[in-house]
Amino acid sequence: MNILVIGGGAREHALCWAITQSPDCGKLFCAPGNYGISQIAAGANISVTDFTAITDFIKTNKIDFVVVGPEQPLVAGLADHLIKINVPVFGPSQAAAQLEGSKGFVKDLCREHNIPTAGYERVYDVPAAEKVIARMKGKVVVKADGLAAGKGVIIAENQAEAVGAAKKLLSPGPEGHPSLVIEEFLDGEEASFFALVDGETVVPLVAAQDHKRAFDGDLGPNTGGMGAYSPAPVFTPAIQQQVMEKIIRPTARAMVSRGMPFRGVLFAGLMITETGPHLIEYNVRFGDPECQAILPRLDGDWLKVLYATATGKLSTLPALKWRDICTLGVVYASQGYPEQYKKYTPIRNLDALKGLPHIQLFHAATKWNENQIVADGGRVLSIVGEGTTIAEAQKRAYDAIGKIDWPDGFYRKDIGWRAIAGKKQVA
Repeated sequence: MNILVIGGGAREHALCWAITQSPDCGKLFCAPGNYGISQIAAGANISVTDFTAITDFIKTNKIDFVVVGPEQPLVAGLADHLIKINVPVFGPSQAAAQLEGSKGFVKDLCREHNIPTAGYERVYDVPAAEKVIARMKGKVVVKADGLAAGKGVIIAENQAEAVGAAKKLLSPGPEGHPSLVIEEFLDGEEASFFALVDGETVVPLVAAQDHKRAFDGDLGPNTGGMGAYSPAPVFTPAIQQQVMEKIIRPTARAMVSRGMPFRGVLFAGLMITETGPHLIEYNVRFGDPECQAILPRLDGDWLKVLYATATGKLSTLPALKWRDICTLGVVYASQGYPEQYKKYTPIRNLDALKGLPHIQLFHAATKWNENQIVADGGRVLSIVGEGTTIAEAQKRAYDAIGKIDWPDGFYRKDIGWRAIAGKKQVA
C-alpha cells in the first residue's frame, strides 16, 4: 500500500523507518519530512495543517493510508477530514484529540470517572487564579488549557511564583491563553506509557522515561525532551496493571460513552507516587523522543499494527511480541536550545554511523544546503543505542555520537541515569 506520514521530526523518521520494514509498504511519502527522512521516503513540502494540499497530494499519489505524527493536525481535525474522503488514518478525531488539546477536558473526565490525578481547579482570569493559589500549599502546577508547544506548564515553587505564572499564561496577546488548570504538585517519578486504543479495545505497548531538562543533572530549562530509554525500571508489571485498569481502560470507556471513541495511540504522562500511579496528562500521538526508543523494541510489523488500529481491527491482532532488549536515545540539539540558536550550521561525518550494529540514527531537523547536511531547528538528531541493559544501550549511543562532527551542537551526557543508578535491567 502507499503510505503518507504527516510530520517532519525524529518521531516521524522513526515511524517511516519502522513502516519500511513491512512487506506491505509500497510507496512511502512524508510531509514535510526532513533530509534524513528523504533517504527512505519521498518528501512533500506541505504544512501539516494544510488540509487542502494534503487532500490533493493523497489523490495525486493514490495514498492508501495516512499516519499522523504530531498533535497539531489532529487537534485541528485532520483525521475527520481524511475519514470523510474514505482514507484510513492513524490518529484520533478532533473531538477525541481534546485529550491532548484541552487540559481542562482531561481533568474533568478524570474527576467524573474517578481516574487518579492531582487535585485541580479551572480558572479563567487572574483574580480567580489568585484565590485558588491562596488555598494551596507548597509547589503549585499552573497549566495552560490548550496546546502550547511544550511551554504551557509551569511548576511554581511557592504561591508568589504561581501567581506570576498565572498572570503570564493568561496575558493578552498571541502567547496568552483563555483559561488555566491549577493543580496540586505530585511528588514521585515520572514515566511515559503508551497504549493502542480502538474504541474500547486497548492494547498496551511499553513504557519509557524521557529527560525534559536541557542539561545534565536535570538542570536548566524544560525542553521537548533531550533523550529517552525503554523499558522504564520504575514501571513494573504491577504498576502497568494499575495503569491499565485505573487509567487507560476507564478513559477509553469514558470516550465511547461521550460519543467520541478514541482511535490511535494514547500516551499517558504519569507520576508514580507512593500511593500508586497518577495521570499527569494525555497526549494523542507518540512522544518524541520516546517513539524513537519504543519502535525498535517491537518484534513484529508496525505497519500491520498501525493499520489494524486505524481500521477498527485492533482486536483481531495477535498478541504483540517485544524484543528482549533495552533502547536508549540521545537528542543532539543546536547550542542555545531551547532558547536562541544558530540555524544552518554544518553537521559532518554522519556516514560513520551507517551500518553500525545496534544503532539507529533519526533526523529531527536537518536539510541539505550547499552540498552539506545542516541543522534546521532546535532538536536536530536522535541517536538510539540497543543493548541487553540500559547501560549497554547508553554506551553504544554515546560511542556513536562521538563519531559525529558538529561543533555547534550539544547533548546531555547522562541520559538513562535513573535506570543505571537503580541497577535495573530488562523488565
